[in-house]
Amino acid sequence: MGDAEIIPIGTRGRPGRGTGTRPSSAARNLAGGKPPPKRAGRAADPDPPAEADPTVPEDADESAPTADPEAPTAAEGQVAADPPAGADAETDAEAEPAPDAGTTSTTVVREPHGIPAGDWLAAFQHASRELFGDQWEPQLARFLAFLRRRVSGDYAIDEYGFDAEVTEKFLMAALRPIARKWFRIEVRGAENIPATGGALVVSNHSGTLPVDGLMTMVSIHDETGRHLRPLGADLVFRLPFIGSVARKGGATMACAEDAERMLHGGELVGVWPEGFKGIGKPFSERYKLQRFGRGGFVSAALRTGVPIVPLSVVGAEEIYPLVGNVPSLARLLGLPYIPITPFFPLLGPLGLVPLPSKWLLEFGEPIRTDEYEAGAADDPMLVFNVTDQVRETIQQTLYSLLMERPSVFG
Repeated sequence: MGDAEIIPIGTRGRPGRGTGTRPSSAARNLAGGKPPPKRAGRAADPDPPAEADPTVPEDADESAPTADPEAPTAAEGQVAADPPAGADAETDAEAEPAPDAGTTSTTVVREPHGIPAGDWLAAFQHASRELFGDQWEPQLARFLAFLRRRVSGDYAIDEYGFDAEVTEKFLMAALRPIARKWFRIEVRGAENIPATGGALVVSNHSGTLPVDGLMTMVSIHDETGRHLRPLGADLVFRLPFIGSVARKGGATMACAEDAERMLHGGELVGVWPEGFKGIGKPFSERYKLQRFGRGGFVSAALRTGVPIVPLSVVGAEEIYPLVGNVPSLARLLGLPYIPITPFFPLLGPLGLVPLPSKWLLEFGEPIRTDEYEAGAADDPMLVFNVTDQVRETIQQTLYSLLMERPSVFG
């Protein structure tokens, strides 16, 4: 090697280090121990060289630990009380990296994004319970089955377009709260409606808008379980959306052929002989029946031999008090009249809300037609007499109901 200088291990290249009994700082780091804390007032300069120990050879490795002659050995059956100085530190270092000096270790907990599936399920169950009640599961199952039938086309309508399922589940369900809570309808004489077979219900007409026909339908259905099949004017079926809903609800055009066919088929048919003259009359003429036409409904009843059930309705006259009309605009639009009430069109759409008047519906005793001879429907005098009998029965009942009603809104 010649004149090469030999530097002892662990002296960081400085001569005179690594020759004493105390291991240098580099040797202690290699052994895995923690560096000793700095003493106060001690400079950061390297330790001064220590005196040489004559018992340690100069070429000995300082990194090797020095055995203590007085310490017990494993051969004597004893175990060291303390583990090596660097054992715990090495284990902790493998389990979790040590943070850098001068920094604080913080654990970041990330919240899951979105709404948990359990919250969605709880919200769905709560909404179903509010909509369908405590027995929401079978109700929801029936509703889903209804939707499946409607989408697949697995439902039946009759030759007039009547959809019994839609009428019961939607039309009647929508009208029932209005009849019970808003108008507080009181029905009398429902036992006069035949439980089976064809029959003709004849009623007075009023209210500016034909709301009385809808309330009669839901009242008869709730009292008897039967569907009333109304005879409507041509204008009803020319209106978009309304005409389709009327067909699905069981209505058909007010013609003798359709009326006789439904009566022969055992249907409960409803007719309002006053027509637009009844619902469009001024408020000053309320509860005064208009002319009942030519008696076509009586002819249909005589030909089919079904009973005529007179119906008197009190309360519909006050829902939209008609105080004016615009005939020129009505002719332009092809309407029978343009109503003016105390609230419409002054209040706009809010004026279309009907007033909550108290309603009374009374069904009179049936007038039999099966006792007349064949061909009686072709006798105009007989038809006129029966028509006048029905009209007078309804008018007298209206007067008696008005006397019994304590107030319009009571």
